Amino acid sequence: MHENHVQMTTASPKGQVVIPQAIREQMKIGSGTKFAVYGRGDTIILKRMSLPTIKDFERLAAFGREFAKRKGITEKDVLEDD
Repeated sequence: MHENHVQMTTASPKGQVVIPQAIREQMKIGSGTKFAVYGRGDTIILKRMSLPTIKDFERLAAFGREFAKRKGITEKDVLEDD
């Protein structure tokens, strides 16, 4: 079970904010972790982002092949110029 933490942090002169250690440990956030940042009003939301894996791309390609097969789309159809 995840425990919620509310802690204080302060922005540096360069706008950098340290995520408190307890939260980094709980969420397994390490150096180099990428985040999407959303800001509105007095609220900032950080969402951890990850790059797709090779398996993600393979699943997408398999879906595309199956979709094309069901729709009767051939490689020739895809490669034709209009």
